[in-house]
Amino acid sequence: MIRALESIGLFSENAENLANFYKDRVGLTIGEEGEGEDGSKMFELKLGSGPSLYVMDHSQVKGKNQDPSRIIFNLETDDIEKEAKKLEDAGVKKIKDIYHMEGYGLIATFEDTDGNYFQLVQVWAN
Repeated sequence: MIRALESIGLFSENAENLANFYKDRVGLTIGEEGEGEDGSKMFELKLGSGPSLYVMDHSQVKGKNQDPSRIIFNLETDDIEKEAKKLEDAGVKKIKDIYHMEGYGLIATFEDTDGNYFQLVQVWAN
């Protein structure tokens, strides 16, 4: 039986650069760091409650993501307008401005330095 989502792996040609983007421009905290036998690096990005986001080097990942809409992860906030402005002020590329999804809440889509999309979400309490 599957119990939960344990973590999300985000692979990169340069994990350190990508982890620093999420730390410096998005405001996430780097937790554990590790290095593989081949020198590949791993960075845990803390997300409060819930699974962690792990940014890791991968030998088969080169350049920017060519299909950034395939998998998008959501970062939940209580104040999407404030957080979206913070990202814009930090120079993070905005893909789609804040919009309302009926029965869910508010969503805004951004792009990281590897070309992956991520979203800020402010969900409505049920």
